[in-house]
Amino acid sequence: ASVMTYDDMQRKWVHSGSSSGLSKVHLYQHVAHSTFRVVGRKLQDQEVTINCQIIKGLRYNQATPTFHQWMYNRQVYGLNFSSKEDA
Repeated sequence: ASVMTYDDMQRKWVHSGSSSGLSKVHLYQHVAHSTFRVVGRKLQDQEVTINCQIIKGLRYNQATPTFHQWMYNRQVYGLNFSSKEDA
C-alpha cells in the first residue's frame, strides 16, 4: 500500500516518507499491554512510513474500496491499496 498523510497547509494527500513508493504495512499487538500499532516500511529502502498506535474508539473510514483513512493525534493517515483484495 502507499502510505499517505493529509497535509492541512497544502490541503492535499502527500506520500509519507522521503519519497513515493509502496510500503509493506503490518499490524502489531503488544500482548502484555493490550495495545496495537500500524507500522509500515518502504519496500525500496525499509524507511518507516507509518508508526501509529490504534486506540479504542479510532474512527476508520473506507473512503473507496482501495483507499482507507483514519485520524490519530490530529494527523490524518491514508492507505492507498493497489487492489480491493489487498485492502
